[in-house]
Amino acid sequence: MVAPFTPLPAALRRGDRLQLVAASSALEETSRLEAGLAILRDWGLEVVGDPLAYGERRWGYLAGRDPERLADLMIPDSAAEPRAALLACVRGGWGSARLLEYPLQQPPGWLLGFSDVTSLLFDRLCQGLGGGVHGPLLTTLAAEPAWSQQRLHDLLFGAPVADLEGVGWHGGVVEGPLLVANLTVATHLLGTPHLPELDGAILILEDVGEAPYRIERMLTHWRLCGALQRLAGIGFGSFEGWQEADGRCADPPERRFDLEQVLRERSLDLGVPVVAHLPVGHHVGNAALPLGVRARLDGGRGRLGLLI
Repeated sequence: MVAPFTPLPAALRRGDRLQLVAASSALEETSRLEAGLAILRDWGLEVVGDPLAYGERRWGYLAGRDPERLADLMIPDSAAEPRAALLACVRGGWGSARLLEYPLQQPPGWLLGFSDVTSLLFDRLCQGLGGGVHGPLLTTLAAEPAWSQQRLHDLLFGAPVADLEGVGWHGGVVEGPLLVANLTVATHLLGTPHLPELDGAILILEDVGEAPYRIERMLTHWRLCGALQRLAGIGFGSFEGWQEADGRCADPPERRFDLEQVLRERSLDLGVPVVAHLPVGHHVGNAALPLGVRARLDGGRGRLGLLI
């Protein structure tokens, strides 16, 4: 079975409603949230509810108990309360995968986030819904450079976006449905019904704070279960903080592997196009990418483009 393409929802318009989603870790302070919301308000979006209430929700390290966080994603019961056109996630951390244990019918429209939100983005595709965007969180949006903010605006509002440029590691040109994910979160979805179809897909991976041996362990898991071998192409975004997490940095080079060595060794023998250093992930400059759309990966030129 070849991974299906998933159409995008209608483009946003000024006056559309924005619903906050706090599905993961608790919000520690609200200033970055308010800065992100100010940008979306400038785009003409109407924020539903009181954003400051999300700073008060907490259950341990989570942004509320499971039913509270699940409610952020639910379709309104009342026809008098119109649904939001955009659901934007407050922050990452941990917790969204817990919500997949419950009956969750994700609403139509757009869902924006990354990192821990990978669980919801992947589940959305499994439910046959487009509109999942791997892109800035509400608490990271204001820190993004102007080009990244504009790219997100253009994607949501129906304007074309430029190809992303990386570094080609293995040549060839392929087209297929686009998947973008945090490696750690996606690895823990392997073997569950919440992992989208991989056959013929282009998978872009990123992560943060993971040592090379842990990244190698996860990619080996993907290889052992045959998941990487099903892909049409592979892209790597940023793996921020790997050096700080690497306990072997002081060892001589012949006694350790660095990040690039691990990524190359675990991907190049698959014989598919590979592009690294894409501006995707926890590094500032997190380019918005929609999941499930047709994309083209050019391993020779080091480019990733959307065919929408």
